[in-house]
Amino acid sequence: MHTSPLVSEYMTPNPHVIGAEQPLSRAHDIMRENELRHLPVLHGGTLVGLVSRGDLHLVETMPDVDREKVSVEEAMSRDVYGVGPDELLVSVVRAMTARKLGSAVILDQGKVVGIFTVIDALRVLDRALGALTRGDVRLD
Repeated sequence: MHTSPLVSEYMTPNPHVIGAEQPLSRAHDIMRENELRHLPVLHGGTLVGLVSRGDLHLVETMPDVDREKVSVEEAMSRDVYGVGPDELLVSVVRAMTARKLGSAVILDQGKVVGIFTVIDALRVLDRALGALTRGDVRLD
């Protein structure tokens, strides 16, 4: 019997996070040092938003924005797609596709335990296409 995979099997566990009060410059440093495009934003250990490279770029193009003084909270998106680790991978992928999202934050009892991004989805696709190419899987 085949079971559908869970998002927890393909997520990036223990993702880097940032505090809402941190300056934009710190978000840039974390993203650059770790080659990331998305950072869950926490306040008091609770997920309050998500900041992306695009968010940072948009805010920084505004006049008189100082990366050292403007907080991540001012650049983040508050509408975060969060799911539990036991959510079916196919459900997460479909929701991300429908909403045109770059990531889903994985939450377990309110704590950030992972992130599933478009890059993670491409890794899944790569494995599936590899299996298809080898003849291990058929798409009938």
